[in-house]
Amino acid sequence: MKSIPTKICLACLMLVSGVVMTVALAQQPPAAPADVWGPFRVFAGTWKGAGEGSPGVGTGVQTFAFILRGTFLQVQNKTTIAPSEKNPKGEVHEDMGVFSYDKARKAFVLRQFHVEGFVTQYVLTGPPAEGQPFVFVSEAIENIPAGFRARLTYRFVDPDTFEQTFDLAAPGQEFTCYSKGVLKRVKG
Repeated sequence: MKSIPTKICLACLMLVSGVVMTVALAQQPPAAPADVWGPFRVFAGTWKGAGEGSPGVGTGVQTFAFILRGTFLQVQNKTTIAPSEKNPKGEVHEDMGVFSYDKARKAFVLRQFHVEGFVTQYVLTGPPAEGQPFVFVSEAIENIPAGFRARLTYRFVDPDTFEQTFDLAAPGQEFTCYSKGVLKRVKG
């Protein structure tokens, strides 16, 4: 049987070991927080390209920039649709969007405001993974008949080129492509 002094020594040794470990852990620098925006940093810059779809053939410019101390990613878009038989006057479409990270849902959200008055709130369908497209599906759309859905997909061909597809679905219907274009980085 162990003597009382041996038990006291073991207890003291355990106490000292616990204190030393606590001090050692406290002195280590905290782990750097993960960069939640890491997968989106590739977007920063100005992009130009061309595409086509239901409105016709057009060219566009998009500028992505981190705003409010890097808390949000903003995109500005201007697309000029050339006159055509189907659309004799052509048109100029503008929209702006703000990407945010919803910590409670652990999800990226895009709120997009269109010159026509539409406001679409999208959510990223899954965590962005290397080499995978960014697919945003609408959660709500303002100023359009109830039941419409939208999907916006960004697929990077390489770090300086992406393909953007905008799909719409009428109530009770499947998604169909409304417009598709390819944009190249011109300023980064």
